[in-house]
Amino acid sequence: MKKRFFYSFAFIGALLLNGCNGKNANAPETNSVRSSQNLTECKVTVNGLTFDYALNEADQLVTVLENGSIKIKCPEGKDFFCDPNDGKLSNNTLPMLLKKVDNTQPFTLTAKVTPEFTEEGLYNAADLLVYANDTVFQKFCFEQDERGNHRIVTVRTQGTSDDNNHDVVNEPSVYMKISSDTHTIASYYSTDKQEWHMVRLYKNNYPAVLYVGIASQCPVKGECTSLFEEIALNHNNVTDFRMGE
Repeated sequence: MKKRFFYSFAFIGALLLNGCNGKNANAPETNSVRSSQNLTECKVTVNGLTFDYALNEADQLVTVLENGSIKIKCPEGKDFFCDPNDGKLSNNTLPMLLKKVDNTQPFTLTAKVTPEFTEEGLYNAADLLVYANDTVFQKFCFEQDERGNHRIVTVRTQGTSDDNNHDVVNEPSVYMKISSDTHTIASYYSTDKQEWHMVRLYKNNYPAVLYVGIASQCPVKGECTSLFEEIALNHNNVTDFRMGE
């Protein structure tokens, strides 16, 4: 009788353990990936929004303008990318200006961006960011491609990075927006801040403590100074995730 009770107890325990292990099988392992050692506290206030963290000394590269905008100067060779091809092109040196947010609450980050595009500035871009750590993040970019086109690009990283080219934008500036209702997170762009185009949408599996922010990138040659205007972060989400409104 005691032996049968022991076996029954062991069987139930195994079922419970298996259930616990399988519960979050599809969620990213954000607690096991490497966090950056280069994330430091700072205080950079622009247009009423205070960025309280800097990655790779981004706060040393900014100029806050009197009209409520900000310029970020990026030196040559700075990017954030986890290369899926054995890490050959991996780079985690991008200076990022970040704001800690509560990811259990909705949020929307918006900015008008104007990157410094040059003939030799391959992959120069202005970025909006969602950052959990060095291997779980998203870049939302207005970027120069291999043919010299200026286009919308998204890079989502879960251990390794994907790389997605979207629409070409034949304007020097573009409005960009990232919005989350805690379940879904999506990225949008607009040329007039009226009609928004959705370029990416996925499940919000980021941890409760999260950072959003801005960056200027210059992965290849020269430097890139990007202008960010009309920056805003609020605790609402878009009501129509397809239309971005």
